[in-house]
Amino acid sequence: MASEEELFASVDALLNEEPHLPPPAERARLREAAGITQARLATALKTTTQSVKNWENGRSEPKSPRLDAYQRLLNGWAAKYPAPGAASAAATVPAALAALAASDVETAEAPQARDVPAAGPARPAALAGAASRRPAAKKAARPAVDPRFPHGPLAVLDGDGCAYGVDGIVLDCPATTVPELVEWTLRESGLGAPRLHRNGKDSDPLIVLTAAAAVKLGLPERLEGHEQRRSLRLPEDHPVVRQVVKAKWRLTQRGFGPWARIYRKVQGTQRQCVQLAILSWDALDERSWPGVTEMEPADIARVLGVYATRVITPRGSTAVSGLELMTALRPPTRAVRDEATGNWMPGHNPGSLGTEPMDPAPPEATAEHPVVVSSGWSGGFLDEEAYQWVRDVSLLTDEECTLPHAVGLDLNTAFLAAAARLVVGLSEPDHFHAPAFNPKIPGSWLVDLSPIELDPRLPSPFAPDGTRPAGPAWYQTHTVAYAQELGYNVQPMEAYLRRETGAYLDPWHDRLKTAYVDTLAGLGVTKDLDDRAFLAAMERHKDVDPAMAAVLAAIKATVKGGIGKLRERPQGKKYKEGERWPALQRPTWRPDIRAAVISKARINMHRKLRNMATMTGLYPLAVLSDCVVYPSPGASPLDFLPYAASGKPQPGGFRLGPTPGLAKLEGVQSMLWAVGLMEKGLNPARHIKGGDAVLDEGE
Repeated sequence: MASEEELFASVDALLNEEPHLPPPAERARLREAAGITQARLATALKTTTQSVKNWENGRSEPKSPRLDAYQRLLNGWAAKYPAPGAASAAATVPAALAALAASDVETAEAPQARDVPAAGPARPAALAGAASRRPAAKKAARPAVDPRFPHGPLAVLDGDGCAYGVDGIVLDCPATTVPELVEWTLRESGLGAPRLHRNGKDSDPLIVLTAAAAVKLGLPERLEGHEQRRSLRLPEDHPVVRQVVKAKWRLTQRGFGPWARIYRKVQGTQRQCVQLAILSWDALDERSWPGVTEMEPADIARVLGVYATRVITPRGSTAVSGLELMTALRPPTRAVRDEATGNWMPGHNPGSLGTEPMDPAPPEATAEHPVVVSSGWSGGFLDEEAYQWVRDVSLLTDEECTLPHAVGLDLNTAFLAAAARLVVGLSEPDHFHAPAFNPKIPGSWLVDLSPIELDPRLPSPFAPDGTRPAGPAWYQTHTVAYAQELGYNVQPMEAYLRRETGAYLDPWHDRLKTAYVDTLAGLGVTKDLDDRAFLAAMERHKDVDPAMAAVLAAIKATVKGGIGKLRERPQGKKYKEGERWPALQRPTWRPDIRAAVISKARINMHRKLRNMATMTGLYPLAVLSDCVVYPSPGASPLDFLPYAASGKPQPGGFRLGPTPGLAKLEGVQSMLWAVGLMEKGLNPARHIKGGDAVLDEGE
């Protein structure tokens, strides 16, 4: 039985705790009963209207001394405007206290809000205080997957010091400078994410700054001035940059821009690096993250948190994140044992691209690449790009011209589907003369495919503009293999081939495919839907949950941007032809892998077009990237897609569904506009917002 001293000690501990506010809903009720607006309350408490909103919806709690003033105000309102039934409830309190004093409760087991959980490392005092003001139910419902990172991969910091994390977490961040923010993130925030591969590295924590948070930390709300806008970074003499350097932190070569990485050298195995993203500097591109910058901080944290969990913690644009995901899933090194010393040291990880950059073969490079400029190469280049083709008007039939509709079919993440089980080269290219063609060896082949006769109502599979080749040209292995599949006896004149090969993109494909399918399923587009239900679900999926629709758009942008980033071209006015640009220092600068993905995707598209013509007699009006337009008697693809007598789709042609590589209905208006641009000799990829057809170098 507890002694009197133990009971009084427990009661004193309760009295000495910091004040507890009423539930969020009651705070809103009291304010409304007093006839006070959120804006007026914010002015009285010297804070922002958004902070008051956060207090009243449970997203965050005020800190002292604002906490004490807020509670005093709420207590005063509670005395004036008691809740219905409060009097009868108050009468029961003395009886409850008497029952408590007379009970045999063992008070030593009573948990307190500031107690450190039994599992996981102890939290710093500042963090524990922030956690203590969150509802206990939320804390219990959020088990930490990795005890080193109890609060998830990232947080969105607002101007009032509230850092919004995943699953409704709100942390108090006391930082008023960028160096203080970095220290808090690494020492107290509990942010980060475990590695995606056992030989890889943990993801560095990401802090996203709202405009208010950026200004509070001494940053400009927007990058102003010609020089800053052109370079997308702060000048080196900016006070914040000086603060960072003075605190012995470093910035990467990209400087302090929309995505700033601040780090120190690794000490032992412990990384010291924080990624910052500044919303008002357009860190989240509207094309890749539609509507996200206009969301509340908690909703932004939700969007980015889901993306981080399903894909990777953002490290920059979606193009950068797509490339980083490749490396995270195929780390360049692994621990190997030195037989001489017995020590463990970094060694090459089989199946990866290694740690050193690799020059491409001349036909795989770009015209400004040093390999081309220094050698004087004039033998031509690979032209493995996505389709941009319109059928000649003279090849349209009268029946096609009288059909009332043009229906577009867009293949779901067609380039992701092409990356599945794709064998690419892992070693340097070797030059061969008059080699025998082998469809299992990735590389570039010089071959004449002009003699092949194909139906002119279909685009040629050998050129992105759909025209028939005029003579010998360089092609990727998949393109030449398709010519062989069509019955042509290919005889290469030259080839650049790689002896070491592997399915480098397999884990990248698998993770992104799962992320894409799971996100679509959360929006109501599932694999078990029939075609009619699928079309209906796709029509409304963006309205189901705009936040998850933004995640879906980001996943698609990650696929295309990551592939495009494999051939990032020089940027900036200071670049001179023949110089090496920064992207060439990456092992992931691999234009041959990009060419392999696009070649396979284009061949897959042509194979479907050919099968559709065989099964239905239908021929496309135009093909732009992964979208094809057919004339149709109705406004739905159900009016012309081939179905068996059982009602099931015919294999080989276009099929509807949410899986990468299957088709969905696409808006035809923008597609026909693109057709008009193509007829005028313009590249629609440079004119269509969203860049759905773009597989260039990314950002």
